[in-house]
Amino acid sequence: MSRPVDVLPQTQVAVLAGRDLIVFDGECVLCSGFFRFVLRHDHAERFSFATAQSPLGQALYRALGLNPTAFQTNLVIVNGRIYEELDAFAAAMSVLGWPWRALAVARFIPAPIKHPLYRLIARNRYRLFGRYDTCMVPAPEVRARFIDTAP
Repeated sequence: MSRPVDVLPQTQVAVLAGRDLIVFDGECVLCSGFFRFVLRHDHAERFSFATAQSPLGQALYRALGLNPTAFQTNLVIVNGRIYEELDAFAAAMSVLGWPWRALAVARFIPAPIKHPLYRLIARNRYRLFGRYDTCMVPAPEVRARFIDTAP
């Protein structure tokens, strides 16, 4: 399931400027691991990034009617579409190339299975995988790919 970016306020659409974006919980070990995986395998440097705790992350969560403090989904924007939950993972994998593209089949898991499973893991992610004491700060060589990161 996805939504077009034009459901967002024009100011947010302007900030995105047509970029593909991953918004992730910078305190979550699992979510930050997803970010690092994509960063390592995004050889075309297609994705920009923002933490859910950043001003842009907060604004996007609010605009989409999501809880701006629970961060129970990563957001992935690809080709002008906003994806959530397991569909976000599948969308990100679909543009990484082979062999990772094969993981995009996750989008075909039936909704009655994938949504409850994703939400169960999301609710318990800190307990299962851990939590950083502070929000992830990108290394200098990665900082340019972040939106809402101070220079």
